[in-house]
Amino acid sequence: MATVSTATAAPHAHQHVSVNRPNPVSVGTIVWLASELMFFAGLFAMYFTVRSTMPAEEWIAQADHLNLGYAAINTTVLVLSSVTCQMGVWKAERFQPVRTGSVFQVNLWGMNEWMTLTFLMGAFFIGGQVFEYAELVEHGVTISSSAYGSVFYLTTGFHGLHVVGGLLAFLFLLGRSFSAKNFGHHEATTGIVTSYYWHFVDVVWIALFGVIYLLPY
Repeated sequence: MATVSTATAAPHAHQHVSVNRPNPVSVGTIVWLASELMFFAGLFAMYFTVRSTMPAEEWIAQADHLNLGYAAINTTVLVLSSVTCQMGVWKAERFQPVRTGSVFQVNLWGMNEWMTLTFLMGAFFIGGQVFEYAELVEHGVTISSSAYGSVFYLTTGFHGLHVVGGLLAFLFLLGRSFSAKNFGHHEATTGIVTSYYWHFVDVVWIALFGVIYLLPY
């Protein structure tokens, strides 16, 4: 009887260990995002340092060219893209890559539809940022025009590059999903870690928006 008890207990112990083992891809992504957080912390430190040393009149004259209303719309689109991205993650966790009904039945969308919408919203944000840059250049605010221009373009520009990186990640995710014969754990994990990155990019932009547009002086 003792032998039987040992034999039946062993599988349960093994299953318990495997269930609680952290996903190495997710852990690696979180560690990498922590390093990215330090990078943006350095950009924020640079921004506040320049702001504290630059004459207030000159800073205000440059900041007055910012279009708060336009930036708020662009920010709203990016923030909402985190919602659509998370909807895609929930579908990925249920192993539903494609919609099960009409394209107009949003509640039946799969991961691919939600992630495609997220990609389009992110592309809209980048297009809006390029338009804003062009408008600022017309007003003489360039990266070499003043210290304000330098910190503005460096902080928002590096963030924009990270958004572009996220868009490339979505293309990779969608390509992997469409090419997979059977949508499984590997594809779902790719969707989950991509969402980690996208949520991180969104949170960083909310902080940038608050500092640059809401507290410009």
